[in-house]
Amino acid sequence: MASIIPHIHFNGNTEEAFEFYRSVLGGSFSRLMRFKELNNPDFSFPEEEQNKIMLIRLPISGGSYLSGSDVPNFMGVVSEEENRSKIVIAASTKEEAETIFNGLSAGGTVEMPLDEGPWGTLLGTFRDKFGVEWMVEC
Repeated sequence: MASIIPHIHFNGNTEEAFEFYRSVLGGSFSRLMRFKELNNPDFSFPEEEQNKIMLIRLPISGGSYLSGSDVPNFMGVVSEEENRSKIVIAASTKEEAETIFNGLSAGGTVEMPLDEGPWGTLLGTFRDKFGVEWMVEC
């Protein structure tokens, strides 16, 4: 069965925000990956973005966690007044990911088709017909 994960986008201050969240919620990061750690020639980032956070996860309780990332410049600046978060669904199987992605994205706008992500997982993003932003991974 799929699980739901809150994911927040930041304009270069993900690490600062997550250090704050950790100071309040406790725990330690279960994942911290910077753009420079991505060893894929199809996904290269300028020198000034190499230390930005590609993915960070802070376990909260009961197996759930808070997830976040910096938005690379080529994707544009995240408006502080608009929705900066995505609902992430972590599917158990490729078939489940495809069913969820295709179902929820129907009538919406696919931002990134469901495909092999740069770090080896299946990943896709979209805005549903109600304007809610989603990310499906497996």
